[in-house]
Amino acid sequence: MSAPAAADLSPTQAMPTWLMLLLAAACGTLVANLYYAQPLIGPVSASLGLTPAAAGLIVTLAQAGYGLGLLLLVPLGDLVENRRLVVAVVGACAVALAVAALSTTAIPFLLASLAVGVCAVAAQILVPYAAHLAPERMRGRVVGNVMSGLLLGIMLARPVSSFIAGVAGWHAVFWLSAVLTAALALLLWRLLPRRQPQGGLHYGALLASMAWLWRTLPVLRRRAFCHAGLFAAFSLFWTTVPLHLAEDFGFTQSGIAIFALVAVAGALVAPLAGRLADRGQMKPGLARGGMLLALALGVVSFPVSLLGTGNVALAALVVSAILLDGAVTLNLILSQRAVFALGETFRSRLNGLFMAVFFTGGAVGSALGGWAMARGGWELSAWVGMALPGAALLYALTERKPR
Repeated sequence: MSAPAAADLSPTQAMPTWLMLLLAAACGTLVANLYYAQPLIGPVSASLGLTPAAAGLIVTLAQAGYGLGLLLLVPLGDLVENRRLVVAVVGACAVALAVAALSTTAIPFLLASLAVGVCAVAAQILVPYAAHLAPERMRGRVVGNVMSGLLLGIMLARPVSSFIAGVAGWHAVFWLSAVLTAALALLLWRLLPRRQPQGGLHYGALLASMAWLWRTLPVLRRRAFCHAGLFAAFSLFWTTVPLHLAEDFGFTQSGIAIFALVAVAGALVAPLAGRLADRGQMKPGLARGGMLLALALGVVSFPVSLLGTGNVALAALVVSAILLDGAVTLNLILSQRAVFALGETFRSRLNGLFMAVFFTGGAVGSALGGWAMARGGWELSAWVGMALPGAALLYALTERKPR
């Protein structure tokens, strides 16, 4: 049987379901590598001899690496043949995960964490790649389905790593991920269609052009800043809610993992968001309304989490998590559809800029969550969380209504 990668897909040909599922699974598998270590900071730092002050580097370096990858690797999707680029980066990610699994001292593990973060951006090369392969009429639907895999990877990574580490130790988490990522690289090489971008720029000019794109495309700036506010609230929530559950509800690590699994329901709006995004390209007012709705849901989700006491409060917290996750999913897919429509030849650079801005918002949200939880517990955290998408909503309202 010949490999499906032997021929390029026509831009007017509907994407096969198997390819859409492969891309969704690949994005989820790759981005999950950023989050496996978050619930394992305690056992990992104790095993490697890191001080409590230095333990935060385990997550910080992975996030910093991801930011570097977004700015330095993702733009290569506009220059290098996409299948070859993705497979090379995914293979490097598998090697970095194996180094992390083998580490018995801090320095190799921290360097591996940085490399894992850099290489996990292969997921963000695949998203615009999927948009390129999809015909215009269903591009939002395809991006929505692929992004549902990515979002599930983000949301499932923490509970999965907690369960595995509880059974076999933290090294097993990284060994399993290394094997899975290596298998993914082979599968992508075998199955992905080739895509050769038009190119025309050398690497230095490619990077320099990103500043011009940012300066001249107001849609990119507005969508990036609005989603940064919403993603900051998302990061604040998932940074502080495990502490809230442990301190105020007496949850164990397993209970926190189950709570995270329940909240995954919010990611199920991704396919619907993709269809709305496709309709929004034909009716810009609909796309703008969807963005405003998503930001409003993000604002409302935090006051909901403060309702009631005891079991009622716990149920309200679950509803809050689902509303917030759904809002992030909806706005992300609507925003990416709008950003990808700005230009085909520089779509990877647009995605790198968009992602870099809103992941910076996520880092700010995590930092604010730690501060708010220490100063005023969950109540202060909830009010700060509400303010972040609230500011984004006010900014979004300054946009003129499309005619």
